Amino acid sequence: MTRRRHVLSAVVALALAGSIVGCTPQSTPSPAPSSSSSTFSSDAEAFAAAEATYRAYVDALNKVSFSDPATFEDVYAWTAGALREADQRSFEDSSRAGLAIEGSFRVVKLSAFTQDAESGTMTLDACLDVSSVRVTDVTGTPQGDTTMADIVPLRLTFEPRAQTPTALVITDTQPRSEGDAC
Repeated sequence: MTRRRHVLSAVVALALAGSIVGCTPQSTPSPAPSSSSSTFSSDAEAFAAAEATYRAYVDALNKVSFSDPATFEDVYAWTAGALREADQRSFEDSSRAGLAIEGSFRVVKLSAFTQDAESGTMTLDACLDVSSVRVTDVTGTPQGDTTMADIVPLRLTFEPRAQTPTALVITDTQPRSEGDAC
């Protein structure tokens, strides 16, 4: 069974289960087509929109407080599909467990952009610094795997949606082992 998690879910999952990887790997995306989808006039514009979308998502993650479900909504605004469902489960489970999250995620690098001209689906490789993020239980005891890497390499998937200022939402994030090094 495939378990999809964005990086906050992964951090929470580390706190609860000690792993960051889904059960099955994502397939390698195909090379970027030479033309852009109708949503964007160029690959550069599409990359900029994907970057802005991911940065807005990370900014929203940095404002999440498991004790205040209203803070979850900004994260949900940037997601759809399986990722939104994973976020919702993760946040609700963390809230019920009385977990707290402190510190901030930081985007270190974005690269290896691809785009499907017909569907508008895009992928982007990212490196996310999670070194200052700490999940604790109600007693303040740190939760999770202390051997987790400080920088997490991810593959992000985006789909066009008019609901956001960037016209994109994130539908999946997966740990990656190939592509540019972090």
